Amino acid sequence: MRAETADSGQRTAELDLRPLLEPRSIAIVGANDRAGSYADGILRNLKRARFAGRVWGVNPKRDEVLGFECVRSVAALPEPVDAVVVAIPAAGVPAVVAEAGERGCGGAIVISAGFGEIDGGRGLEEELRAAALRHGLPVCGPNGNGIVAARARAAMWGDSVAPLEPGHVAMITQSGNVGVNALGSRRGIHWHTVVSTGNQAVCDASDWLAALAEADGVRSVALFLESDGDGGRLAEAFARCAERSIGVAVLKVGSSQAGAVAASAHTGSLAGDQRVFRALVEEAGAAWAENPHELLELARVLAEPGARPRNDGGLAVLTCSGGDSGVAADESERLGLELPPLGPVTRGRLEELLPPAATIANPLDYTAMIWGDSERLARIIDVVGADPAVDQLLLCYDHPRDLAPESEDSWAAVRAGIVQGASATAAATVVCSTLPDLIDEQAIEELAANGVPLVAGLATALRGVRALRSAGDGPERLRDIAAAARRVGATAGAAENDWLGEAEAKRALRAFGIPVPEGRVASDPADAVAAARAIGGPVALKLSGGHLRHKSDVGALALGLRGHSEVESEAQRLLALPQALGAELLVERMAEPGVELFVSATTDGVVPSLVIGLGGIWAELLDDVAIVPLPAEHARVERALRSLRGAGLLTGARGRQPVALDAVATLAANAGGMLLNNGLDLLELNPVVATSTDALVLDALARRA
Repeated sequence: MRAETADSGQRTAELDLRPLLEPRSIAIVGANDRAGSYADGILRNLKRARFAGRVWGVNPKRDEVLGFECVRSVAALPEPVDAVVVAIPAAGVPAVVAEAGERGCGGAIVISAGFGEIDGGRGLEEELRAAALRHGLPVCGPNGNGIVAARARAAMWGDSVAPLEPGHVAMITQSGNVGVNALGSRRGIHWHTVVSTGNQAVCDASDWLAALAEADGVRSVALFLESDGDGGRLAEAFARCAERSIGVAVLKVGSSQAGAVAASAHTGSLAGDQRVFRALVEEAGAAWAENPHELLELARVLAEPGARPRNDGGLAVLTCSGGDSGVAADESERLGLELPPLGPVTRGRLEELLPPAATIANPLDYTAMIWGDSERLARIIDVVGADPAVDQLLLCYDHPRDLAPESEDSWAAVRAGIVQGASATAAATVVCSTLPDLIDEQAIEELAANGVPLVAGLATALRGVRALRSAGDGPERLRDIAAAARRVGATAGAAENDWLGEAEAKRALRAFGIPVPEGRVASDPADAVAAARAIGGPVALKLSGGHLRHKSDVGALALGLRGHSEVESEAQRLLALPQALGAELLVERMAEPGVELFVSATTDGVVPSLVIGLGGIWAELLDDVAIVPLPAEHARVERALRSLRGAGLLTGARGRQPVALDAVATLAANAGGMLLNNGLDLLELNPVVATSTDALVLDALARRA
């Protein structure tokens, strides 16, 4: 096990979680046979699962419990165990964790509650954490349900668990009940491992994800999160999954703190909620789930290697219903999935196979007239899959409950045709029911045994198809994001007095190569007139200071000033304002009109990010922003700009003059670089005015970290 220290309560090395994920020996602290107790349930789970390793109870008042030998303490164990499961009142837990570390045990699973989830337990949780880090001991919990390691037949779980047939899908959940429901759900998922992380006092979800990425047999992970966690470690864990082609489905609940900066900046309202987190998930090529049902279904389909397309074509949907075809077409368009038209060769071959009532299109309604004709269905699947424009098939198949005996054969024949067609085609194949409950567990097992995943619900299946088509940007990109997150991790949460005035911020922007209007600071009204004369043209006057972040609210600016007397008069007015105390007077050339944009770089999300959107009144009215985790090079920023709903304002839609998109992308990318390199916590450029020739920062906010 690698060394770990508790200096300042911070992790300094990566803990080895393998003893908890692949235990060969287990001790249950608080062992008893009291019905309904966690310890009793865990011991019975291990008995039912026929765990092959040694199990000891730890209870000073018992010699044995349920046939398992008991010892008085962890220190009295005959040998260090891989997993110490703790199910005693919270007050005694930190000492047990320390004892497990001193004994050289592999790790601890703390089922006990009464820690950081309540005000009175926070001190205990700090004690637990310090004890674990002092000994380099990984801990799952506290206040979690534990770990089910199906391959090791180790159900170290606080609720009753039936013996599991090991599979390839893992789950990491901050909610114990979501884990309980996942294990009890009858949808044909064969679990590899389920981890209930609880309060994450020592090991968080990213640690478990990184460890499972290196475990034998894991093909996909369902990740249920209630908090952001450490962005650098999470990005690194995603990188490990990407390297090993492990699919990840993510369900993130609750309001994220990402973008929740001081109310003096727009970034909080524009990049708030979960957008930064979702941007990281999308960079990783992971699937974003909207609810627990989707999370489990996506994880199951991501675990099937044969469902991944070559990505040299598009999707074709096959149903026996015109209504389902229409729904599939609409949902595919909403999700941005390409449904390419079928080529002439394909159409000609289908005309020979389909009844006259069928309409040859994509989605393809082959009609219920051929229902139960295995051979013909298999040939249709093969023909569509062979189309040069198609590399992935989604086949609709509904299996109602309580089929009449005389109907079973025709449904079985349809499944046989699906299996035969899927094995013949080179296109990746996924099957789905149209409604989530029109599914049969036995049918799932039958198709899965032939390498064809079945997803409950058409809409969920299409989300799964999209996830299968997304490879992300690869581990190198994710590691760049992780490095940026680590770089700024110690600087988040700057104090209110760390704001730079606009003049100081623009001096820094100019030094970093980011264009700002020509201008300078004036010492008094006469100097302002001299500055305006030197600059030429209409000018703007502004008060600049770290305390002035909404200048228009207090009248601390004047725009479009032309005459020298006008400049002098407005300079006198501005310098007479109460806000002028401690402020500078900035004189700048007025910019040419153009399209206004909003560009912000911030460290307040799970990872540092760049936020780009239309500026001015459109910023919050349209809620149209793109978010790019940092670092962000020019090409990536330009793609983000083109993804905006209002991108037509930039690219020349409806006869408009296109802006210099290259200049805008360069400016935004440099803003991200400036944040990372200049020790800033926030850099907000609003507005940035883009014209056909260039882009210019008209106003700037910056906050030191």
